[in-house]
Amino acid sequence: MMRHASVTRRLFDMGNTIFLIALSLLCILPIIQVVAVSFSSSSAAAAGLVKLWPVDFSLKSYEFILKKKDFLGSFLISIERVILGTGISMFLTVTLGYALSKEVKDFRMRTFYAWYFVITILFSGGLIPWYLTIKYTNLLDTIWALVIPGAVTVFNVILVLNFFRGLPKELEESCFIDGGSHWTTLWKIYLPLSLPAIATISLFTIVNHWNSWFDGLMLMNSPSHYPLATYLQTAIIQHDFANMRAEDVKTLAEISDRTTRAAQIFIGALPIMAVYPFLQKYFMTGLVMGSVKE
Repeated sequence: MMRHASVTRRLFDMGNTIFLIALSLLCILPIIQVVAVSFSSSSAAAAGLVKLWPVDFSLKSYEFILKKKDFLGSFLISIERVILGTGISMFLTVTLGYALSKEVKDFRMRTFYAWYFVITILFSGGLIPWYLTIKYTNLLDTIWALVIPGAVTVFNVILVLNFFRGLPKELEESCFIDGGSHWTTLWKIYLPLSLPAIATISLFTIVNHWNSWFDGLMLMNSPSHYPLATYLQTAIIQHDFANMRAEDVKTLAEISDRTTRAAQIFIGALPIMAVYPFLQKYFMTGLVMGSVKE
């Protein structure tokens, strides 16, 4: 009986491993293909010869992109948006989560505010009121239009709230006994113990700001204010044929819209791929285990 269970367990582990490997390949192969196209010649990309390895290796697409002021400008706008948006969003999320994690006897208006935020998940004001609100607060065509309207994600607040409520009450009580305030409890005790939850939500917020393109298209009047995701959705290769020089003609022959777009997508994905390894180590549970002994 035990031998049969062992064989079944091995078969399950083998099938699970094969499934996860196949799933990983489905996720990574498109990225590899995009990278291969970006490093290939325009003729090879146009002919569909590029699979998972560059054909006629070329850096012309990257040279062309890095000289484009509009691409570099949108890249910097996205970085600014991520820094401001993530900082403001995490501050509001953590402080809201801490306040709403209290019992009614400690925060009498807790139930009212909790339902106030939950209703925003169930019902939406719609696209037109959203746009008019931003317009009449004079946020259009500014970086704040990309940051403030979505600063509070109620789902993230609920995650932080539940995480805080799972922390031992003795930690908060000991801080109050030592003369600490709610701010001291939040920043000195709750926040360090909540790094896994904070890191996960921060990563979600960073990715959301970096990949969001619709709000940039709606709220920015000038294409020079587009974030990178919006720029990639609308950008096309344009050339001034009347003033084109000999070296420009040569460059045009060596690049194409497909290779240039692939290079732009790869450069746009690099920051997120660079951030993820630093946050991955916090994706674990049990940091609180053993912190309080009854």
